[in-house]
Amino acid sequence: MPTYDIYGIGNALVDVEYRVSEDLLLLTGFPKGNMTLTNLTKRRSLSQLLEEKCKDQALKFSGGGSAANTLVAASQSGSKAFYSCKVGNDDRGEFFLEEIRDQGIASNAVPQNGYTGECISMVTPDAERTMVTNLGISEEFSENDLKPEALRESKILYIEGYLISSREGLNAVLKAQTIAKSAGVKIALTLSDPTMVNNFKTSFNTIFNVGIDILFCNDEEAMLWTNTTTREKASLVIRESCSAFAITCGKDGVIISEGDKTSHIPGVSVTPVDTTGAGDNFAGAFLARLCQGFGFKEAAIFANRSASILVKHLGSRYSASMLEELKNS
Repeated sequence: MPTYDIYGIGNALVDVEYRVSEDLLLLTGFPKGNMTLTNLTKRRSLSQLLEEKCKDQALKFSGGGSAANTLVAASQSGSKAFYSCKVGNDDRGEFFLEEIRDQGIASNAVPQNGYTGECISMVTPDAERTMVTNLGISEEFSENDLKPEALRESKILYIEGYLISSREGLNAVLKAQTIAKSAGVKIALTLSDPTMVNNFKTSFNTIFNVGIDILFCNDEEAMLWTNTTTREKASLVIRESCSAFAITCGKDGVIISEGDKTSHIPGVSVTPVDTTGAGDNFAGAFLARLCQGFGFKEAAIFANRSASILVKHLGSRYSASMLEELKNS
């Protein structure tokens, strides 16, 4: 019997969100709706601009990172998770680790010399989020940061696509895949962001060639990855590389595929406030349900409901009141 349901690897980040106008977002120069990797100098310049223009619109720091958000959602949905990541020996690193421990997630990460990564999320009035990320010490995540024995004792390996932006990160992903395959652990991957798909197709191809059992992406990422113009065409092409997948389509729900069957699960109608972390939350809730013995359809219905509650609130993770809302929905 496996010790963990999900073993995740990804970038450990501390998030800070700002509610910004369309004009201010334009002034920053960062492309709306995408994630941009930047250096420490540019990140500090952006922080200074936002503090000057909309300090009263800033939210408190919160734990972040795509895979970490997914594992938190899975843990809150009843799964047992393990997370391998890299944090600096600073107050934000301690804050990050304390948050995941509070969620019942095990980790082999210990603070190391360096500074913890940070993600600035700018949320416009239409609830779209634009992210600017400085990876900090996460950029040095490598094979040495894996915990092979925990991975072997898990049902699913969950890979954050953002990791492949560095050579060391890609090597760590490939090593984790090798360990998982040798231990009979299923491998799940998220494409993470349209920018990642555009800039790192070769690296993603390498990961797919090793083998992926379940793919998570949104419809924009799916079409970019497959060089198609519709969700339906993208689904057909993806099936050639990975027959099991979930393509999230916002308010239109999700396209799921398992084996030789593809189907559409309708979305849940809500008025969004902040879409940050919606895809991460969906993946965590979905994988939790799979680990509990549910099928893809049941998992997708539950994950849709979970993500629909998240986007009605600011932030990328559930609060206690949101968990209560999910239980009663």
